[in-house]
Amino acid sequence: MEFEPSAEHRMIRDTVREFCDSEIRPIAQEIEDEHRFPEEVFASLADLDVMGVPVSEAYGGLGGDQLTYALVTEELGRVSGGIGLSYAAHTSLGAKPIEAFGTEAQKEEWLRPLATGDGIGAWALTEPESGSDASNMETTAEYDADADEYVLNGTKQFITNASVANSVLVKAVTDPDAGYDGISTFIVDPDDDGFEVTTVWEKMGLNCSPTCEIRFDDLRLPADRLLGEEGEGWEQTMATLDGGRISIAALSVGLAQGAYEAAKEYAGEREQFGKPIAEFDAIRDKIVHMYRQIERARLLTHKAATRYDAGEPVTKASALAKLDASEAAREVAEEAVQTLGGYGYTTDFAPQRFYRDAKLMEIGEGTSEIQHVVLGRELGL
Repeated sequence: MEFEPSAEHRMIRDTVREFCDSEIRPIAQEIEDEHRFPEEVFASLADLDVMGVPVSEAYGGLGGDQLTYALVTEELGRVSGGIGLSYAAHTSLGAKPIEAFGTEAQKEEWLRPLATGDGIGAWALTEPESGSDASNMETTAEYDADADEYVLNGTKQFITNASVANSVLVKAVTDPDAGYDGISTFIVDPDDDGFEVTTVWEKMGLNCSPTCEIRFDDLRLPADRLLGEEGEGWEQTMATLDGGRISIAALSVGLAQGAYEAAKEYAGEREQFGKPIAEFDAIRDKIVHMYRQIERARLLTHKAATRYDAGEPVTKASALAKLDASEAAREVAEEAVQTLGGYGYTTDFAPQRFYRDAKLMEIGEGTSEIQHVVLGRELGL
């Protein structure tokens, strides 16, 4: 199976890379310091036609494959983890499930604006009392037959993009006695009565990407906001996470690449004892090891994306890519800070930002510990 990007893949990657270097890199630290979601950047990404990379052209997307999407996500992560995170959540979690499970009417009304970049998407699974055991949810959606509506109540936690989203895919219990088969998915408009963003979290990193707590208080939804059928929510979640983990792997590769480039450039310019520090074994070996980790993570990510595009099972490949790339991102970013010494600890240089951003990659969309569980299950252990 070929994992190497084609000429078309490279063209899109290079276009996004040029945009990132010219438009995002100069403001990356500024928007992080200001905790500001950069709406203008996402408007420009819409102009580049990459807000719906893996969405069909029939619904306003680019019609690209998962590998193209991974390449774009990596390039965004190479300059801004926060922008990359919001982009990945918008695409993998907010848009793709509507294409995969929605009706034609839902795709026209809710998917099209996300794919064209006229709106931002979000996905709400985690709750204050449910983390790794995401199925243990308390948010409920009770059907009101007289009004042909669902009444949504509950709280969701750590929801990327919720405060800037035009639509949120919400997981809720429709049959409390059915376990996994009692979970359903709903399309929620933040303008709906009963929707409230109660917290926008101050975080260790990724602060230009809003992470929110949201509450539903007797929020009434027309029955046509149900995505798929009642009871299909958990199966949809598992399918969504298979693709979502590839995007987090790609974002992790981007973070590692950005940190590596900063360290390599600094080591080539910084002189001690009469020569660039890159010529000392300790620094040279450090940079070589960083490069090796990134290449391994990138290959695993491209393998998972290519398997996804071929329609093959990807649970094992995506979990392995996400596990390896997220750990590589943290380790490479830490070594980049170390390479820069005292300068690496200052906000004048990018490695500290990559270091802080990388940690979430080992937590979001399934912790590293959960990836071990998934992989053990896939290996028959």
